[in-house]
Amino acid sequence: MAFEFHQERSIYFQQQYEHSRDYIIPFVAPFLSQNKNLRICEVGSAEAGVLKAFIEQGHKGIGIELNGEKIKRAESFMADELKKGLVQFYHRDIHQISKAELGEGFDLIILKDVIEHVHDQQAMLVKLKELLNEKGIIFIAMPPWRMPFGGHQQMLSHKKLSKLPYFHLLPRGMYRQVMHWSKERPEVIESQLEIKDTQISINRFYRIVAKAGLQLVRKQFYLINPNYKYKFGLKPRKQLTVIAAIPHLRDFFTTTAYFILSK
Repeated sequence: MAFEFHQERSIYFQQQYEHSRDYIIPFVAPFLSQNKNLRICEVGSAEAGVLKAFIEQGHKGIGIELNGEKIKRAESFMADELKKGLVQFYHRDIHQISKAELGEGFDLIILKDVIEHVHDQQAMLVKLKELLNEKGIIFIAMPPWRMPFGGHQQMLSHKKLSKLPYFHLLPRGMYRQVMHWSKERPEVIESQLEIKDTQISINRFYRIVAKAGLQLVRKQFYLINPNYKYKFGLKPRKQLTVIAAIPHLRDFFTTTAYFILSK
């Protein structure tokens, strides 16, 4: 069983690497210096597949991750890069880590499918702004809360609920009760409710970006998330222009949104 789990995480690591190489790097490249050896930080780095693609481009990476088991796997998958001093990992909360601990500022900070899990998102953006170099940028990918699986219900063990779109939009008490009736484990229910509590829409994201003193310099909405080619065998597709232009409505049909922020 342990081997199967490790193999599964190895596949996930490879998928994250390919996603970073094929989608994230092309998206951010026009806003980065062409010099090698940029300092890049990923918050919520998991097994560090995203960072690996940047390190292959000649940059240095730092991963900040709350889950200790994920840090251990990252150190295993990135053993060669660790030996060469190309990557470092911190088992820390981004709210609690200081700039002095991390050394110099960063040219790029990455949050891929992370901000929707974070409490006090505005405070986190303020912290990230402090960690940026003067011309540095922040890349954020997030699933808008109202999209079909914005509640991460695909993580549920119940076969029907895990494939049921939009049911996470139920009132909190009813949402909890449905998961209880389906015999989900208490810790899973609490995890799902936490995502409901930290939910973030595109419009709310715009507001907290402005309040944090950051500028939005690029955005891209996807009708079909690039990750879905691994999950469902679907070809990535950008959101229709007419849908992307309609506030609130776009949240229901945009499976992921990419943003670049600067000071």
